[in-house]
Amino acid sequence: MINIDELKFDEQGLIPAIVVDSVSKRVLTLAYMNRESLEISIEKQLTCFWSRSRQELWLKGETSGHFQHIVSITADCDKDALLVVVEPDGAACHLGTFSCFEYPVFQSEERHEFSYEGLMKLIEGRKVEKKEGSYTTYLFEKGLDKILKKVGEESTEVIIAGKAEDKKETIYEIADLAYHVMVLMVEAGISLEDIHRELASRHVIDHKVKQEKMTK
Repeated sequence: MINIDELKFDEQGLIPAIVVDSVSKRVLTLAYMNRESLEISIEKQLTCFWSRSRQELWLKGETSGHFQHIVSITADCDKDALLVVVEPDGAACHLGTFSCFEYPVFQSEERHEFSYEGLMKLIEGRKVEKKEGSYTTYLFEKGLDKILKKVGEESTEVIIAGKAEDKKETIYEIADLAYHVMVLMVEAGISLEDIHRELASRHVIDHKVKQEKMTK
């Protein structure tokens, strides 16, 4: 951990803070902190910024209820910018959107950004829109039993590939399994955030168990 004194604030006493969602890893906003707002952020574990337009401190969520609970704050290599990872209670943007970055300027036709969130949205869309010829839509039309059967089949394929110590095939089969599990999640109304929270709670429990073992 570095000390706040090591950070390089600009001539106005400010340092840019890039706020990122801890689950989706999406950039939520770019704001500015001064020393006081950073100290408040650390003390309250909630993002507090310096408003350059109003020339005053503002605790994010104080009026909207959309607080940002801080997971971590990390400085860059020059110590003149901060990366703030948060668990948001709601929209980051004053316009009501999840992120302030919602306006595409350029998108490559050859390169496509992949995310689990994007895949989940695509799967959810196939359930609602019932696109003809879509394998995902086919699974939803066949129903839960078919989806569960595929999850079982793909689990077996993962085991076979893993037992054969075939890394390439194991990766392929795990990807198949992950996809079919996500279809099951959509069918069951389970979100990625639900799984994230469950795994996070187990991490805390596991950490406590390890501590208990070390003290015995």
